[in-house]
Amino acid sequence: MKKFIIIAIFIITGVFSLAFADEVKQVLPSETGVVENIKYEDTEGPNQETTKQLVTIKVLTGTFKGTERIVENMLTGNPAYDINLNKGDKIVLHVEPVSDVVSTPDDVDFFIADIKRDNQILIFGALFFAMLLLIGQKKGLTSIISIVSTVALIFFLLMPMILNGFCPIASSVLVGILSTIITIYLVGGFNSKSSSAIIGTSTSLIFAGGLSMLTIYFAHLTGFAGEEPMFLYTARPDLSFTGILSASMVIAALGALMDTSVSIASTINEIHETDNSLSVRQLFKSGMNVGRDIIGTMSNTLILVYLGSSLPLVLLSSNIDMNKFFNLNQVATEILSALTGSIAILICVPITAIIAAILIKRKNTNKEEFDLKRIDIN
Repeated sequence: MKKFIIIAIFIITGVFSLAFADEVKQVLPSETGVVENIKYEDTEGPNQETTKQLVTIKVLTGTFKGTERIVENMLTGNPAYDINLNKGDKIVLHVEPVSDVVSTPDDVDFFIADIKRDNQILIFGALFFAMLLLIGQKKGLTSIISIVSTVALIFFLLMPMILNGFCPIASSVLVGILSTIITIYLVGGFNSKSSSAIIGTSTSLIFAGGLSMLTIYFAHLTGFAGEEPMFLYTARPDLSFTGILSASMVIAALGALMDTSVSIASTINEIHETDNSLSVRQLFKSGMNVGRDIIGTMSNTLILVYLGSSLPLVLLSSNIDMNKFFNLNQVATEILSALTGSIAILICVPITAIIAAILIKRKNTNKEEFDLKRIDIN
C-alpha cells in the first residue's frame, strides 16, 4: 500500500507533465558555436564610445553545423550587458529566420546569446552527486532521487501550471506537499516519524502561502523586484506577478521547513525508543526543547540565504538614505520574504512536535496491545 502511494504520486505527476508539455515550448532556438577570430572596431554611440567586435564564429551543432559567419558583438563598458569574448570560446547562438522557408545558411541570422557554461554546471553537478554518494551511501542515493524529483516537479508541474493560468500560490503549495511526501518517505521510510514530518511541513506550507498573500497585500509589493519579472512581463503580461512572488516565498521556505520537521520528528522518535513510558505531553515538551534550538539556526540560515543573494542591495545601503532604502520595493520584498519563511518555521515547530508525539506514542501503544493479544492467544 505504501509503495503504491509513491507510485501513484509519480504517475499523477507524469500525467500532469504530459498534459502541459505542449504548452511549454522553447521560444528561442539556439545552437552552439566557437569563436575562431576576433577583429575590433571603435564606434561612437549617442553618449559614449563603444567597441565593436567582429567575431568569426563556426557553428558546431544543428542544421547549419560547420558553417561560418561573422557576427557583431558590441562592448559598451557595462559589465551587466557586455559579453567579452576570446578566441576559442564556445558560445550559445540565437538563430532567427529571415525568410519563411529555411533551407540555406543565408535564410537565418545568428546572434551571440551568451558564453556556453553548461559544461561547467555538469562538472560541478557530477562532483556534488559523487560526493553525496561517497559520503551518504544509501541515504545519498535517496537524496539524489529526492533532489531530481523536486526539480522535476518544479519544472514539469509547477511551471506549466502557472503558465497555464492556475493560481501560483495553490500550485506552489501543491508542488511543495508532493515534494515533501516523496522526499521524506524516501529518506526516512514509511513510519510515524516520516508521516509526522510530512503533516508538519504541509501544514506550515499552507500557512506560509496564506501569510505571503497577506504580506504582499499589506506591504503593497508589486512582484517586480528584479529584471527577471520585467522580462517575463514583456512575454506574458497576463500572469499574476504578485502570485508568482508568493509562490517563490513558499518554495524558498520549503527546504528549511522539511529540515525542521524531520529533525523534530526524528528526535521525538529516538526519545520514545529510549524510554517508551514517556507520555504524549512529555514527548511534546522534548520536541519543543529541540525545536527551540533549531529555530535560531534555521531562521538564521534562511535570512542569510536572502542576504547573500541580495548582497549588492546590502552594499547599496551605504550610498542611500536608510528611510528610502528600507522602503524600496526590492529591499522590502527580500526582507519580507525572509521573515515570511522564518515565521513559517516558528509555526512548524509546535505543529510537528504535537503531531509526532501523538502519532509515535499511539503507534507504540497499538503495537503493545497487539503483542499482548498475541500472548493471550498463545
